[in-house]
Amino acid sequence: MSFVRLLTGLALLLLAPSVMATTFTFTAIPDEDESQLRTRFDKVAVYLEEKLGVEVKYVPVKSYSAAVTAFRNNQVQLAWFGGLSGVQARRLVPGSEAIAQGYEDQFFKSYFIAHSSAEIIPSDSFPNLNGYTFTYGSKNSTSGRLMPQFFIERNLGKNSKDIFKRIGYSGDHSRTIAQVQAGVYQVGAVNYKVWETALSNGKVDLNKVSVIWETPAYPDYQWTIRGDIDGKFGAGFSEKVTAALIGMKDPELLESFPRQSFVPADNRDYEAIEDVAKAIGLID
Repeated sequence: MSFVRLLTGLALLLLAPSVMATTFTFTAIPDEDESQLRTRFDKVAVYLEEKLGVEVKYVPVKSYSAAVTAFRNNQVQLAWFGGLSGVQARRLVPGSEAIAQGYEDQFFKSYFIAHSSAEIIPSDSFPNLNGYTFTYGSKNSTSGRLMPQFFIERNLGKNSKDIFKRIGYSGDHSRTIAQVQAGVYQVGAVNYKVWETALSNGKVDLNKVSVIWETPAYPDYQWTIRGDIDGKFGAGFSEKVTAALIGMKDPELLESFPRQSFVPADNRDYEAIEDVAKAIGLID
């Protein structure tokens, strides 16, 4: 063996541990109870490791803004964002792409829920919410804040702060349900998937809280990946991640989201969300 080939072989051996040690990290907006998120996304990490052939780690965060910050700072390379947080993240990281969304995320919706004491009759027409107390979810939630605020202000013709007696931000959809059910707020807006899951799990008392109105459909959650990912993990890695997400077929894993499948997504799918966020002043 030549001296040059020997040196080349030694160099490859030295490089191998660092390549092997490269970890692909991802996060998700904390839209539900933390223990539920950990169970779901730790399983996603195992699935992605098998499909991608690299170490994969789920990095939990405490807020929607923290998920966006982690993505911006390259602490994570992939994120399960809501519509608004995805728009925010992609504006901060040029070249990043929405690559997959749940089948249901193409036509997502929010439920407006009310405590029984509010005596609001469910209707297809937008309810008169003047003078009630109201809670959104996170301030940066698409289904818990952005779209509900848009529909409230469009239908009632004035700013939310001029409509409600008191406005709160619960932080996530599970807490919104709990707070309205407990009567802390008379009315709230919630992700319809979280509501339906809570209802099927027996966590909703329909004698205390019920759905009074549902929004028209809009695009929401999506997986977004950084544009520089191939530079770290090799050419074609982004396509491998996309294929793995769209190819997720495990019924138990899909049900944990809950989604029936994942389908391709594109940044253009969320232009309407960006337009609404600009219209109500959440982004410039």
